[in-house]
Amino acid sequence: MDAARFIHLSDLHLGRSAQTNAVAAELIDTIAEVGIEHVLVSGDITDHGRSSELELFWQLAEPIRDRLTLVPGNHDRLGDDLRDAIMPGKRVQVETARGLYLVRVDSTGPHNRNFLAGHGRLLPEDVDEVEEALSAAPERSLRVVALHHHPLPLPEDHFVERISSHFRLPFTEELELGWELVQAINGKCDLVLHGHRHSATAHSIEVNSERPTWVFNAG
Repeated sequence: MDAARFIHLSDLHLGRSAQTNAVAAELIDTIAEVGIEHVLVSGDITDHGRSSELELFWQLAEPIRDRLTLVPGNHDRLGDDLRDAIMPGKRVQVETARGLYLVRVDSTGPHNRNFLAGHGRLLPEDVDEVEEALSAAPERSLRVVALHHHPLPLPEDHFVERISSHFRLPFTEELELGWELVQAINGKCDLVLHGHRHSATAHSIEVNSERPTWVFNAG
């Protein structure tokens, strides 16, 4: 397997503060300097979903623009609703790079226009399309599914999320069909990469499979 060296980023939240913007700029510059060949950003590129925040991202990302794969996050649906600017077209799409087979999944929905409705949306047909897309992957490729929201339960990041979980609000819950997605693609996919929660995590899913699927949250 001769896959491109790639890096997974998430939740840049450009526009939140000058410090956030500076950290993102430094990170992107470092990626360009060390020669990473592909960059996946799994949503919440912007903080308020403003076109100006996305334009700032494109300016910062100019040195790596030809090696980017993006999916939208719930924050990107706020304000100007940047979904179509980030991932125009179908909710499930395939991109390829050297040795990489990337299945992009839009896990957002129209409800994400409301700041208090940050939970994800995954439809049965999305799961079917992801499984179908993976069935067409070259045998020796590194197979990656990229989406913003977490498919498996994760600990709450902060007080607001603990309150949300206590009152069983959907804001911080995992994708309703997240486990179904993981079961459907286990053995057919190497990596599931997401963000949304801001603490990095890793899980290995081994369900009678010779090709276990790893689920990584970029944090």
